[in-house]
Formats: sequence, C-alpha cells, structure tokens
Amino acid sequence: MNAGIVWLVCFASAIAALVWARRFYTAMMEADEGTDLMREIAESVRQGADAYLKQQYRWVTIVFIVVAALLSVAAYGFGLQSGFVPIAFVTGGFFSGLCGWFGMKTATQASSRTAAAARHSLDQGLQIAFRSGAVMGLTVVGMGLIYITVWFAILYWICPMLGHPLSLQQISIAMLSFGMGASAQALFARVGGGIFTKAADVGADLVGKVESDMREDSPQNPATIADNVGDNVGDVAGMGADLYESYCGSILAASALGVAAMSNPALMPEGVSVESAQLDAMLLPMAISGVGILLSIAGIYRVRTGENTSQTQLLHALARGINFSAALVVVAAVLVSLWLMPRIPGTMLWGVLPGVAVSIIVGLGAGWLIGKWTEYATSDEEQPTRKLAEQAETGPATLIICGIADGMMSVWVPVIIVCAATLAAYGFACGGHFNNFQYFPLGLYGVGIAAVGMLSTLGITLATDAYGPIADNAGGNAEMAGLEETVRQRTDALDSLGNTTAATGKGFAIGSAALTALALLAAYVEGVRDGFDRWATAEVVQIDEDGLYKIAPSFALEKAGEEVTPFLLMPTTSLDPTSLDGWNAIDTSAGPVRIDAAVVSQIENGAPLLASTQENLISTRTATIRDFMRYYDGSLMNPRVLVGMFMGAMATFLFCAMTMKAVGRAAQGMVLEVRRQLKENPGIKTGEVKPDYQRPVAISTKAAQREMVLPSLIGLLLPIAIGLVLGVGGVIGLLAGCLTSGFCLAIFMSNAGGSWDNAKKYIESGAHGGKGSEAHKAAVVGDTVGDPFKDTSGPSLNILIKLMSMVSVVVAGLVVRFSLVAMGIL
Repeated sequence: MNAGIVWLVCFASAIAALVWARRFYTAMMEADEGTDLMREIAESVRQGADAYLKQQYRWVTIVFIVVAALLSVAAYGFGLQSGFVPIAFVTGGFFSGLCGWFGMKTATQASSRTAAAARHSLDQGLQIAFRSGAVMGLTVVGMGLIYITVWFAILYWICPMLGHPLSLQQISIAMLSFGMGASAQALFARVGGGIFTKAADVGADLVGKVESDMREDSPQNPATIADNVGDNVGDVAGMGADLYESYCGSILAASALGVAAMSNPALMPEGVSVESAQLDAMLLPMAISGVGILLSIAGIYRVRTGENTSQTQLLHALARGINFSAALVVVAAVLVSLWLMPRIPGTMLWGVLPGVAVSIIVGLGAGWLIGKWTEYATSDEEQPTRKLAEQAETGPATLIICGIADGMMSVWVPVIIVCAATLAAYGFACGGHFNNFQYFPLGLYGVGIAAVGMLSTLGITLATDAYGPIADNAGGNAEMAGLEETVRQRTDALDSLGNTTAATGKGFAIGSAALTALALLAAYVEGVRDGFDRWATAEVVQIDEDGLYKIAPSFALEKAGEEVTPFLLMPTTSLDPTSLDGWNAIDTSAGPVRIDAAVVSQIENGAPLLASTQENLISTRTATIRDFMRYYDGSLMNPRVLVGMFMGAMATFLFCAMTMKAVGRAAQGMVLEVRRQLKENPGIKTGEVKPDYQRPVAISTKAAQREMVLPSLIGLLLPIAIGLVLGVGGVIGLLAGCLTSGFCLAIFMSNAGGSWDNAKKYIESGAHGGKGSEAHKAAVVGDTVGDPFKDTSGPSLNILIKLMSMVSVVVAGLVVRFSLVAMGIL
C-alpha cells in the first residue's frame, strides 16, 4: 500500500516541477526582450551556445554508443550485471544532457529580458533572472525523479507481470547502476563547457581589459560573444547535468543502503517483515525528494528585493526563499520518517522519532552551513575578499599568492562540517550503537539519506546558481547595447551576487558529492555481493549433482536442486601454516570441483565448516559489509588498498592538471585571435568596424571538443584498470583516495577562483582606484588565473568522484570474477 502511495506522490511532485518550470519559462518569454540591438546580441549568443552543444552531443553520442556496446557484452554475453544496465546507461545520459539543454535554452532567452527588466527596477531584473534559473532547478529535480520512479515501476511492478520477478536487493543494485550514464554525460558537459567558457573569458579579459583598457563586455572586444556563450554552456548546461547526476545518485545510493540496512531479521520490530521494512527504507529517499520539490516551489515565491544594490541585501533576498524551503523540509522529514520508517528498537529518539529523520535534517543543515561559509569566503562584502583586493595594489603576484592561500584556508570548515555530518547522521540512524555490528548498516543508511536531505531543496538552490550566468549575460547585453549607466549598475549588482551564489552552488555541489560518494562507497559492497551471486549463477550450469563446489581460490557454491548459494572462505585465524593445505589442493583451473567432506563438512544450520580450522564459510546472502571488508582485507595494512588510495589521490591532481592545461592551450589560441583582429582592424577599437565575433566562438568550440575527451576517460577507465589489477580492495582504496583528496582540492579551487573574481568586481565598483587602475589590471590577472580553478577543474572534480564510484558499482561483477586477485595471481 505504502509503495503505491509514495510512488504517486513522487511522480506527481516530479510532474508538478516540470509544470512550474514551464510556467516560469512561459512568463519569462512573455517579458520584454528589449531593443533591436539587445535582441540581435542575444540571438548571437543563442546561436553560438546551440552550435556548441550540438557539436558536444555528437562526440558524447559516439562515446556512449561504444560504452553501451561494451556494457551489453558484459550483461548479455557474460552475465556480469543486470540486462537493464546498458539501456539505463543511455537513458541516464540522455536525461542528463536534456536537463543541460533546457537550462541553456532558458538562460540564453532570459539574458536580454533580464537587462530589459533592469531598466525598470532591480527587483524586476532579479525576478526574471531568478525564476529563469528556477526553470533549470525544477527541470533537474523533475526529470530526475521521473526517471527514478519510472524505472522503479518497471522493475517492481511490470517485470513480475512479465514473469521476471526481482528481489528488492536486485532492484536496488540495478537502479544504483543507472547513475553511470548521468555521471558520464555530466563530466563531459562540465569539462567541455568549462574549457570553452574559460578559454573565451581569459582571452577577453587579458587582451580586452589588461592590454587594451576596454570595459567589461565591451562590444569592441572580439571575444565578448564567445565569453557570453561560455557562461551558458559551462555554468548552465554543465551545472544542470552535474546536479542532475548528484540528485539521482544520492537517491539511488540511499535506496540501496536502505535495503541492506533492513536485511537483518533480528532488528525488526514485532509484526514487521524484512521485505516490508526494506521496501519502506528504499522508498523514503524518494519520498523526501518528492516533498522537497513541492517545498522548493513554495520557496521560489519568497524571493524578492527592493532597490538596494548591496550584495548583503540581495543575498538576504535569495536566503529568504532557501531558508523558507529548508525549514519546511525539516518538518516534512519528521512526518515522512514517522510514516515510513520501521520502529527499530534502540534507534528511536524519545521512543517516538526514528533517528533517520534527524539524519535527513543533519544533511540539510550541513548543506546550509557549507553555503554560508562559501558566502563568507567569496563575497566582496566580507573581509577575506576585501583583504584580497588590497593585495592588488602591489601587483598580480601578491594577489595570486594570497588568493591561493585563501582558497587553501577555506577548506577546513567544509571538511569539518562534512566529517561532523557524517558522524552525526551515522549516529542518529543507528541509535548511537557505534560499536554494535548489527546496527552498522543502519548507520550507513543514515549517511546516505543525509545526502538526500542536503539535496532535497535542490529545486531552489540550483535556481540561485543558474541565476548567476543569466545575470552575467544580462550585464554583457546591457554593455554591448549601450544601455544607460543605471542599468549596468543594477546588472553589475546582480552579476556580483551571481558570482557568490555560483561559488555557493559549487560548494553545495561538492559537499553533496562528498556525502553521496560516501554512500556509494558503502553501496559498492552491495554491488560486490551481486557480483558473487551472478558468478555463482554462471558457474552452476556446469554442475549436475547437488553438493558443495569450489569455484575459485576462496569462493565456493552449494547446489541444492534449483537453489544456489554462494559462500566465501574467510581469512583464517589459525596459526598453523598447513591448515588450508586440503582446501588449496583442490584445483579449479578446469572448472568447479566438488569438495570432499574431509575438507569441508556440513553442519546443521546449513553453513559449511572447514574441517581443519573449524571455521564457517559465510554465505554472500547473509554476509555483512564488515564481512566483505574482512574477506578483502580492506585495511590500510593491505598494500592493495594503500596503492589504490595513492592512485585515487593522484587521479584528482592529474585530472586538474589536464583540464587546466587544456584551458591554457585553448586560451592561447583565443588571445592570439583577439590580438590579430585588433591589430589588423584598428577601427574595431574606435567602433568603426564590427569585430568578427564568430571566429572566437569557433576556436573555443573546436578546442573544447578536442580537449574534453582525455580527462573524462580517467573517470571511466581508471576504476576498471585498478579493479582488474588490485581487485575489490584496490577499488575501495581508489574511491577513498579520490574522495578525500578530490573534496579538499575542489573546495580550494572553487573558493579561490570565486574570491579572485569578486575581488576584481569589488575594485570595479570603485575601490582601490576602480576600473582601469593598476590594481584593477592586477585583479583581472588574478581573475583569469582563477577562471579554470572555479569553472573548469574545481566543479568537475565532484563529478569525477561520483563517476568513479558509479563505474565501480557497474563493473563490480567484472572485478569480482576476473581480477588478478580473484584468479589468485596477485
């Protein structure tokens, strides 16, 4: 009964999100687009952004066809994963790309309308920009939840009707792997869009502002249109695909952990079956997300401002909507948890409230705190950015040194917040039973659902992020169209706010990525369990007689009629070096071998007993996460795990280096092109000759397509390579190393870049000599250094972290069966 109601609520909420997105889009399209020149400028940006995305999607389609073919071979040829995975991979990527495209289409239509509205009042400009950003936010959450609910309906209701029933554990693992397509598309969008936008931005700033003393978005700058196109393909389309992937990944990971958490019959309250508890725990993340959509829509209507252009007042206007939605989600988390969560003894607060409800609130609070800290670290209303702007008076070198230091300094608070949130979410969910192994899966479920809580208000928080590039483009449109100075002042205020909200959004995305990746790391073990089940199913076809058979060096299966049970031989505690001689003597190179009763005997409860050590083999069906960690020796003393951690940490730095060098190479071509045009056509500077805007767009497009593939392949190929060589232990180390180093590096890069950008904006507002001063030129150099930090490498890292986790889950069956460790070679 609960399943049907929750599904209807979630599906209806997703439809409501898309309906409101359509309403906001229609209202924006009905607004005045401005003068003929403003329309012409906006159309140029639209054409450039559309051409870029079409070219990017062609390349991504080729990659997806190749990967989908390989996944099909793995699923249908070797039985390593669910047959739904190749289909879901393609559809996940398609939905992710569609969200980015809708966001880009909306943003390019909204920029000139925002500038036109700013001619009347600051509030009207804010309303157009923010509600256009809300189209992106609501489209992401609406499409994400529709995708999940439709797949759940297919697997839970339709498959049994067709004669293919699946257990909840199989459904949760199958759905978890669906996020890989969204992650892959998001990484291509972020990396490609980031290279495009920052190549154009660096070229426009260095030649236009520093060398030629042009104003921001001057129509005499040949790279201006390319710069505005880049804001849309990088900051809008890329962010939309990024957070679509985060949103779906957090829900799917928490659902998988919910099924695992409720698998112990000993924890069930009287009258509650394991299956019903698993179903409710699986549905709870979807229910929280569905309610969060409705409350985000309510919060959007709370955003409004007066004519005060200070960033503090504008931040308060946005915070009014976000805080309203967050407060309502707190209430909803309690009510929904009371409705769905089983009353597990030892986890109820005051005997009434499930601890999981507080875990959801902890995640929501952690996201809010990270956002507030990011505001402090990057806003030009706060001391860190104003002190950074002072450094510009002594030149770009000191500004860059101080900016790097500020970025590094800004890491400690988000790290402590995420660590505290992880421990708190774990502790509340398991009732504080940190040392009781039975409650361990419940604690992990708490961490997973905390990530869902953090993203529950994504409909409005993403609106504040997507609003930024719309305001930036509006300022460019106003400057190029020669609108009155008051309009530019208003769009500059909105743009400066957009820089802070963009940095806040990136911090929020990275924080949610950390919690989601932690949940995926735990859920990876469930993928390993499924891999063993599929391995046993593949091997049993060679067996005719019932009995216990050795399959691999430490893996066996029992055949009893149609029933097949996989067993793990755990590392022995015996000090006798000959204790496993009988087991090791069984050669499985030619296929499964029946185990003699002298080696393994069967005891009454059905668990095989190793005769030489009197230790039980453990069924993968009942094995806990701790059992799997013991089986693979998931400790730092295991060199495979340690090597995996080093490889994960290395991958984040290698990825950042590759993406930043890609921006540098693309920007070099852009700088040379802008210089060429200004040199060959002196009339461009005086306004007598119109620059060739399309050539810089073409340069950035070509460079982004060429440079985006190799960095993106790191996330797809490294987990497979490490898994095949170092086995499951190596993959666990890889994911842990990538998560810890990637999280810190992403926070550092995003905040350093945001602070450099707002320091420049602060100087442009009149501080330290204002526009055209030596301090301003130094700040522009700092901003160009920060551009790939905050808009290419930094925000792409959180996708890399989750893509590696998703790929690891999908290929778990391959690693379990065919790694050098599984074959006894390493």
